[in-house]
Amino acid sequence: MRVTVIDYKAGNLTSVLKALRHLGAEPVVTDSDVSLIESAERIVLPGVGHFAATARLDSAGMTKAIRSAVARGTPFLGICVGMQWLYSGSTEAAEQQGLGHFAESCTRFPECNQKVPHVGWNSLEPKPGSCFLAGVEPREFVYFTHSYKAPVTADTAAVSHYVEPFASAVERSNVMGAQFHPEKSGETGLKILRNFLEWTC
Repeated sequence: MRVTVIDYKAGNLTSVLKALRHLGAEPVVTDSDVSLIESAERIVLPGVGHFAATARLDSAGMTKAIRSAVARGTPFLGICVGMQWLYSGSTEAAEQQGLGHFAESCTRFPECNQKVPHVGWNSLEPKPGSCFLAGVEPREFVYFTHSYKAPVTADTAAVSHYVEPFASAVERSNVMGAQFHPEKSGETGLKILRNFLEWTC
């Protein structure tokens, strides 16, 4: 299966590509070739760094192409900042709009007696019936590194807790997001990526 991986120059894609190849997929990297998004069987948007960097998706015409692909039913996975981009925006860069597939906004963890960013292994509490997290048991651990988080809503596929509860995974039909890095999360992460590659819900 060919998977289109979007590179908007905001992070290293090596681990994502390695994990996808390990699972038998054929990843194709695109930075500005919109035609690869238009013909994609699956789309993955990895992301690290600052939310403002997603402006490159707009300037390259990829936001419009992604929105059309999602409307056609193409499975889409956003990872870390890629998941946050699925929302209307983030307080990290209030002037930059997200895709708006989910109406809410992402916000920074409040300052308290725990360090921000949230970095390291933390557990998932998956929502029953999630296709994206099929086979993932409560309290399986995955790897996080982030300072901003999405709220818990009806579209939340898994909840994790750091300072306060937050959406560690999100899912609505063919659109999925992981705040954690499945490509760095061992067997649990590979199981989740496999669910995405085999998605038929």
